[in-house]
Amino acid sequence: MVFNTGAALLDAIVLAIVSRVPEGTYGYKITQEVRLAIELSESTLYPVLRRLQKDECLEVYDMECAGRNRRYYKITERGRAQLNLYESEWRRYSANINGIFEGGIVHE
Repeated sequence: MVFNTGAALLDAIVLAIVSRVPEGTYGYKITQEVRLAIELSESTLYPVLRRLQKDECLEVYDMECAGRNRRYYKITERGRAQLNLYESEWRRYSANINGIFEGGIVHE
């Protein structure tokens, strides 16, 4: 992809993916789903997950899977509010960009 992915967009994508699974999901699965939209390495994802946890947008818990602990990430109420903000901003932003590409009007 020729466009850079900023931190806010990456946060929004991760929050959207995690929010779809009420009981939470784990890092590898999140990485695989993010990769459906943008290029991403696991080494890029984990700092994002830690930042979202620090910002209280995600909560973390461990669960045993095949004899090993797997770390799960679950969206919090604060994370859901942040995701709602990202979604509304994205709609406005993408409408403006589409407007420019299509020769139409850009809305404030």
